[in-house]
Amino acid sequence: MYAVDRSVAIVRPREPFLDWIKNLPGSDMDITLEQLRTDSTVYLIPDFDEIEDALAAIDHIYGNIFEAELAEWSEEESTWPEERNLKLFWKWFDVSLHSLVVDITEDIEGGISIN
Repeated sequence: MYAVDRSVAIVRPREPFLDWIKNLPGSDMDITLEQLRTDSTVYLIPDFDEIEDALAAIDHIYGNIFEAELAEWSEEESTWPEERNLKLFWKWFDVSLHSLVVDITEDIEGGISIN
């Protein structure tokens, strides 16, 4: 087991993102915000010691994250919000930051059976 030289950002959709999903052309999604937030995307980001540094990193790469989240639900970019700015990103998503990432796969790989 060893610490990975990265930090983690967990991006969880908020109500406006859910509204966008439900309004996609041909969408008949019957999904709740709780269901949507249950299995959120985790992004590896540069290692940080101060929360301000992590937030600055997110603010710098928010466009990539925003587009990745949208593409999970619609590959048709014409359905995406035209103005995907930083303010909209923070309105549509919650981000939780974690500074310690530990890789334990080498310790348990031999003992895991997936069947």
